[in-house]
Amino acid sequence: MASVGIFSILFACQNKRSELPKLNGFWKLESMKVRDTTTNTWRDYKGGMDGYLLYEETGHVALHLYEKGFETAGIQFLNFNDSIPLDALKHITKSYYYIGTYKVSEADSIVSHFKISHSNPSEFGLTADRRFYINGDTLIMQPVERKNANFKLKWLKTK
Repeated sequence: MASVGIFSILFACQNKRSELPKLNGFWKLESMKVRDTTTNTWRDYKGGMDGYLLYEETGHVALHLYEKGFETAGIQFLNFNDSIPLDALKHITKSYYYIGTYKVSEADSIVSHFKISHSNPSEFGLTADRRFYINGDTLIMQPVERKNANFKLKWLKTK
């Protein structure tokens, strides 16, 4: 009888685990909003952003955010070149990306990104915590750290 009770508990835990949100997959940025603390209203950050977020089952994460129109600006330059024109260098700053690993805290719906590599050298090795919830194919994230807590990102899962 005790084994039936233990089996029931294990089955219930396994069932509950399968109902937990799944971050794995490829997500496209739908919107990135910033809250105005004076008026408590939300507006598009920098007039609108685009980007992608990839969570692999292996525990790796990759993120790329960029201003709308970044890829169609018509700016061209060679990669790994030390003589990039100033306007191209300024344009590059409109792109933000990192790769790393992630861990999900199921108890409080927080995903932690451990940044292995980053577009900003000062952020190598740092951790970014994001509160999240999933509704169907929509992922909503808000940074936990105070300096970015006024942001809200909405991602749509791609097929």
